[in-house]
Amino acid sequence: MLTEPIQIALIDDHKLFRSGMAALVSNFKRYNILFEAANGQELVNTINRGIIPEIVLLDISMPVMDGIETTQWLRSKYPQVCIIILSMFEDAEKVLLMVKMGVKGYLLKDSEPYEVEEALLKVSQGELYYPEFVTRHLITNFNNKLENIKLNPREIEFLRFTGTELTYKEIAEAMNISVRTVDSYRDQLFEKLQIKSRVGLVLYSIKNKLIEL
Repeated sequence: MLTEPIQIALIDDHKLFRSGMAALVSNFKRYNILFEAANGQELVNTINRGIIPEIVLLDISMPVMDGIETTQWLRSKYPQVCIIILSMFEDAEKVLLMVKMGVKGYLLKDSEPYEVEEALLKVSQGELYYPEFVTRHLITNFNNKLENIKLNPREIEFLRFTGTELTYKEIAEAMNISVRTVDSYRDQLFEKLQIKSRVGLVLYSIKNKLIEL
């Protein structure tokens, strides 16, 4: 049975790079370039016409409407759309900002083709994709000193699920427990780990190698 290709939007102000990336993605199985745009405003205009991608490959530095503004708009209007950031630089502050904003992946523009394909595969499956340098920055900047914290197996299982696209209700179903029990795990971990958000739980899991990137 044939499956529908995953629809990709490619947003970058450099036409030559955009053309090369579009050609690369088109060579991968399962993906289709739905549309291209030179900045975030062009993406907004296209989506407002009802053309909605499943994944957006998004440059950070663009005129008119940059990657940060575009991410904010997408997260508020179309939270189901997954975002993979494209960047020329290993920028620690922007990496952390994008993680907190809910970006699902981060690619350097000089990434190898297999890395681009791996990022698309992981994100399309509801996982996160961050290369090694991003993990290094996350670990450096996430400074909870909690080496002596004891977690039980179910708490660890729950933490691993926090790094997926699953809602808390879907996590409850996957763990075969009630939503109330999931809420209890979450609140207990917030208190135990001194964390206030799901993003914080994901960062803790990355730091402690509960989630592989």
